[in-house]
Amino acid sequence: MAEPSSDLLPLERKLSELLAALSQSETDEDWREVADAAQALANGLRAKDGSIDNHTLLGKTSLIKTLSSLFTIARHDSAIPDSKYTTPILEILRVSANLCMDHDDNRASLLDAGLPQALVSLLEAYTESVDFSSGLKPLPLSLPHLKVVRTAVGVLLNASVGYDPVKVRLISLEAGSTLLKLSTAVFPPGSWLSTANLTTEIEEEWQIRSTLSAWVWRALLELKEVKDESLQSLSAKDLSLLTFSLIAFTSPYRSTSSNVLIDDHDMFCNLLQTDFEALEESCTHIESLSLDIENVRVSLAQEFKFPSTGSNLSIILDFIEKGEYSPLWENAPDDFDVSRKKKAFDMCKAALIKTVVEVAGEEGAEKSLWDETDEKKGGEFVSRMVGWLKGYVSDMGTGSGVFFDRIDLAICASLSLGNLTRTERNANVILSPPHSLAPVLSSQHLLSPSTDIQVKHGVLGLLKHISQAGPPGSNIHIILGQAGLIRTICDSGVWDEKTDGMAEVLQVSAIGVVKHMCNGNVENTFGLVLPSVDEVPSGLSQILALVKRADTVTVKSEGTRVLVNVVKSLWSGDIIGTPVITMSSPIADGSVDAVALAGKERKKQDSMKAVITMPCATALASLVGRSAQFPLLVNEGVVALTLLSTQKAGAPFVLEAILAPLSFESHSPASTDPPSASTSVTTDVSSPTIATPSTRGHFPNPKTPLDMLIAVLKNVDNPVNFQPEVRTNVCSLFIQLGRNNSGEAFAKVKDTVRPVMEKLLDGLQGVRGKDEMLVKAIKKVLDTWASR
Repeated sequence: MAEPSSDLLPLERKLSELLAALSQSETDEDWREVADAAQALANGLRAKDGSIDNHTLLGKTSLIKTLSSLFTIARHDSAIPDSKYTTPILEILRVSANLCMDHDDNRASLLDAGLPQALVSLLEAYTESVDFSSGLKPLPLSLPHLKVVRTAVGVLLNASVGYDPVKVRLISLEAGSTLLKLSTAVFPPGSWLSTANLTTEIEEEWQIRSTLSAWVWRALLELKEVKDESLQSLSAKDLSLLTFSLIAFTSPYRSTSSNVLIDDHDMFCNLLQTDFEALEESCTHIESLSLDIENVRVSLAQEFKFPSTGSNLSIILDFIEKGEYSPLWENAPDDFDVSRKKKAFDMCKAALIKTVVEVAGEEGAEKSLWDETDEKKGGEFVSRMVGWLKGYVSDMGTGSGVFFDRIDLAICASLSLGNLTRTERNANVILSPPHSLAPVLSSQHLLSPSTDIQVKHGVLGLLKHISQAGPPGSNIHIILGQAGLIRTICDSGVWDEKTDGMAEVLQVSAIGVVKHMCNGNVENTFGLVLPSVDEVPSGLSQILALVKRADTVTVKSEGTRVLVNVVKSLWSGDIIGTPVITMSSPIADGSVDAVALAGKERKKQDSMKAVITMPCATALASLVGRSAQFPLLVNEGVVALTLLSTQKAGAPFVLEAILAPLSFESHSPASTDPPSASTSVTTDVSSPTIATPSTRGHFPNPKTPLDMLIAVLKNVDNPVNFQPEVRTNVCSLFIQLGRNNSGEAFAKVKDTVRPVMEKLLDGLQGVRGKDEMLVKAIKKVLDTWASR
């Protein structure tokens, strides 16, 4: 064996001479000499710390071209070399692998000589006969051929580590797919369990297969880390190879009682490690592909719709649901580190849950995952997600079962359904038989103070999409309300002070759910406004407390919009479409309907009393004062304040609130989502459309809500346009305040606002259309004030 400090140039010249001889005629002796010279050269290149830099010296010779030519001759135009040439080919590849180890110049020369390209072709040939439908049978290869394949992978690995030119070329040749197919064929996870007899040769064979698998995953990692992020080493067509390893870890497991490799502790540990590495790397690649490539997400969904072509998504779902720690781990040696493997295994599931959620969220995938036909009720994927949620809630209730404490399933199902349930049609499907998911989503096992925060996140996100899918007062809100959802959310602790900062997203989602449910639905409003029998604070009081202590405009504004909807619902003329009871109503006969109606009216009056308070008026006035950017939010606050002012008890609170100093930044974004349109409930208050921002002026910076109301009336020199409807609604507020207020405070309002209105009238002379409506409203305000 040559020493690291030895001059290896004579061996290079020897190989060059042998190439010249073989080019004329071949003899077995010549090939034996090639093998011997190459072996000595490869051994001499295994280390780089000698006194002679052989790697650089040899790279400057014709050695690399010689190696490439010898490799080509040895194949004899055959895709797979004859067994008699496997030894010289093995040694030629060993020289190539060692020569380019940590040496970019030699890597470049190797690439120029076409050897990496030739090796990809060789490996493709080995995989052409692979039939994965046969199950977990490893590709039958002799030891010499296994060594050739392993060393070929070693060359590609050494040539590509940290060197982009080789990586880019390999990616263009789809080498990643070839390597993945090869690894899966040579070492299918769990296939070693079929070994019945143990010999030295069999032990060596599995050692080679295991090493080859490890090298492939390292090579795939290198290809993935190419600097050009637009290049992908794997694609949608490789998914079936990546999901192959999941099957070995999905129940039921194959029998292991007669396997002889278990008795060899070192080998046993190595094979267990290789199995798990295949799983771990596969899950990592699946997650990465699904996050980065739209076509992968669409492909996973389409395969699920047409399972005859094989469904990788089904395999992923089976693994998430039924995948378990390998029973072999119970007998693993200490150095296998079972505790770490279990944590990593759980992370594999978490990665695939991300994949499922991403697929469900892909716009182009919805048609494949959601069956639109009425008889399918959403289809197989939807049914499975619903089944996971129902199973989780049921088994948590009994304290046992296959879904007990499977928060991962609850998270995956809720997030996936949330991505698919964005339309009224889809929302109705999962709330109707056979799914009937409303009672499940209202369960304390999904929403309680002790519920895992990720479960809450998924469930509240799903509920938010469901609740906003239907129009105000829709059947969706009725079903959710009858399931007791409002009470469950109020009791869940999501708005407690201890969750501030840590769970703002959850708080906003929960606010969104009740905001939509209370819009046009008085029964749901009762559930939010009135305290429960166990004296837990009402949901509305929890939200208002959160609004008061919140640091973000999103929470303050969205929380206050709940109050807006509460006020609008309570001040509507009907209770769920039924006329309000009058003194002449025939309730004395004790009929069920009459008694129930009386109970509803009593709840309505109690609820109105609960919101005619200073804190509510202050919250609504603050919404107006800090929403200069959003005319819609200003209008919503004005509408609610106007309704409060229709009550003699409410008008003084509103008056005090609009005169109070604002204590919060008024220019900040009011919501991460565009505010939805608001409708009014009285003849004096109209509904605006969304205003179009302009580039003129600057936002008002009011010191009090009254300043903002005046700015809305003026509507000059501001970046947004307050439409005539919004300005008219401000007039309606002033009319109501005038009807139910008097004294110095109201006189101050009149003295401040009257000159503004009189000046507006002068500038609006002769207008038509909506501006004419504004003129009439201003005149009505002035006339009302003049008569008092």
